[in-house]
Amino acid sequence: MSSSADGTTSRQHMEDKDVSTENYVVLKKKITLLRGISFITGTVIGGGIFISSKGILENTGSVGLALTIWVVCGIVSFFGAMSYAELGTCIKKSGGHYTYILEAYGPLLAFLRIWVEIIIIRPGVTALVSLAIGRYVLEPLFVPCQVPEIAVKLISAISLLLVMYINSTSVTWTVRLQNTMTVIKLLAMLGIIAPGLYYIASGHVDKLQGPFLPTKMEPMRLPLAIFYGLFPYAGWNIPRAISISMGIVIVLYVTINVAYCAVLTPDEILSSDAVAVLYGERLFGKIFIIVPIVVALSCVGSLNGGTFAIARTFFVASREGHLPEIISMIHIEKLTPLPAVIVLAPLALIMIFIGDIGKLINFFSFARWLLNGLAVSAVIYLRYKKPALHRPFKVPLYMPVIFSLTCFITVLLSLYSEPWSGGIGCMITLTGVPVYYLFIVRKGNMHRVLLAMGRITKTLQKLLKVIPQEITTY
Repeated sequence: MSSSADGTTSRQHMEDKDVSTENYVVLKKKITLLRGISFITGTVIGGGIFISSKGILENTGSVGLALTIWVVCGIVSFFGAMSYAELGTCIKKSGGHYTYILEAYGPLLAFLRIWVEIIIIRPGVTALVSLAIGRYVLEPLFVPCQVPEIAVKLISAISLLLVMYINSTSVTWTVRLQNTMTVIKLLAMLGIIAPGLYYIASGHVDKLQGPFLPTKMEPMRLPLAIFYGLFPYAGWNIPRAISISMGIVIVLYVTINVAYCAVLTPDEILSSDAVAVLYGERLFGKIFIIVPIVVALSCVGSLNGGTFAIARTFFVASREGHLPEIISMIHIEKLTPLPAVIVLAPLALIMIFIGDIGKLINFFSFARWLLNGLAVSAVIYLRYKKPALHRPFKVPLYMPVIFSLTCFITVLLSLYSEPWSGGIGCMITLTGVPVYYLFIVRKGNMHRVLLAMGRITKTLQKLLKVIPQEITTY
């Protein structure tokens, strides 16, 4: 039986329920185009659009260049998404990024992908979106005062634990929550965009005059702007669903930033930690509190979809022997991948309490986009290595080439523009090499460690009430 997994939002993610089939505990996948669009749109649109506007403007120095970055990153992300679609249709196994790298480049690089995913990338993304929830929930309650950071972090932690609880309890409720949040966030974005466009149509275009002036951009800060620009677009797969979803997302992202820039000055955007709140206050007056509420709900949807997706990737990596066995087990009653859902909680909570939004993006972006570029380059590699491989869906070769080169060049330049964050990301990625050889390649020689791990696994099984997939229930 095939488990359901992908590092982003793939066809295996669109599960509306887990079932016990006859005598077996399994995860059953069920997809429709509408659910694919809902999950992709709902996961992609989230905290990123409400976080990255400030970061992109800060690192580009002008409104015009910032909007250009939004468009360019949208197009590049679309190329990457379509490349993933080809990989997903010719490599039938679950696992997303992890599986594509495994099939093309072998187990070491695949392990490095899952290693940085569980150590850096996913805890960082999870903490980032959680912090956005906390920020937007509290910001209107403290206007015009500064929000206490400890309060933001506490609300963020509670939000994360609540989403993980739902994902651990019921896949049906997880999918229902995702669909509901997708509708809310689309309505929220349209509600933010429409007044901004009306504001522009009414002749208020003074803030959009001379969009590339004054330019304050430092060329070496451009990689950071690209990282901020790529971040909100992450989370895609499935060919037709991608085409529709990414088109929707790009239009919404660019339009909402045009609206921001028409209503707020660059200095106002840069001075705010919650741009949508300031925008709503300026346009909606006393009812502006609606904006941060729907933004927070939007971020909940993104957090929920990301948790649902990455749990399936960890589930598959564990079945391949690249993560502890307990992570590939399923709750015997709830039929959810409980250990795979909660494994991120400790690191994500630590990052919530010790990090901030800007540092978190810089911290995990190096590893994330390096390995995303590597995964997409598998399209090029497999075209020449396995030309006879059946490809129901095939993209023009320039798409994976442009995406991969953009990732690699941006990552390389980021080592100069942000050496501390990039250096840490690089070092943590490389620590996966000795871990792989010690615990994966040579694990057969570590009898005492294996015995200890076996005892820990049995204890955790009893505590969490989980068993391996495909084990009979009676």
